[in-house]
Amino acid sequence: MPKRNSLLIALALLLAACASENNRLREAVERQTTIFPQSTMQDVYKSFYQDRFGPGHMIADTAAFGEYTRHELAVAATDTVPNPYAEPVGAQGRYVRVYLRCVNEGLLTAEQLTDAFMRSTEPAEQPKKSWADEWAEIERTARQAGLTVSAEDSLQLMHAAQDNRAVHHSEAYRNAYHPHYRIVRRDIFDNELEPLITR
Repeated sequence: MPKRNSLLIALALLLAACASENNRLREAVERQTTIFPQSTMQDVYKSFYQDRFGPGHMIADTAAFGEYTRHELAVAATDTVPNPYAEPVGAQGRYVRVYLRCVNEGLLTAEQLTDAFMRSTEPAEQPKKSWADEWAEIERTARQAGLTVSAEDSLQLMHAAQDNRAVHHSEAYRNAYHPHYRIVRRDIFDNELEPLITR
């Protein structure tokens, strides 16, 4: 009898953990689609991918990245779209998008944001579950939350997940929100950047 009780307790704990994980996924999807209603499944993928892998995939050529940042700051300075200063990505919140408006409004310097970004490119510790399996759960949750996706786009996203590939924001998202940001590890953001943004 004690063995049966132990199994029941273990099963109850497992079910509670699954329910908690599903709630986190749903809350993250709903946060994304509430703040950015033009989000597609591709944009949800991007948010969760950034939370899982961080920004390391963005750095191939440091000099070119610096030039790109200067160009993007100039473009962001002309934007009239009111993006937030920062927002967490995915369900775990391991990384934060810090928008370039923080630099253009004088809250951060370009050097501070770039330094925080560069220090965030160290490879993140990866969960044991494959990204493809994780993405399948996220997509299922996003569908349950009311987000639709064509069969073709769903297949393309699954192929990207199987290859651990990043994707761009959807055209609808880019046109609506003009996203210009850098991904920063949560602890760096909390300790160094957030106090400057909220001062």
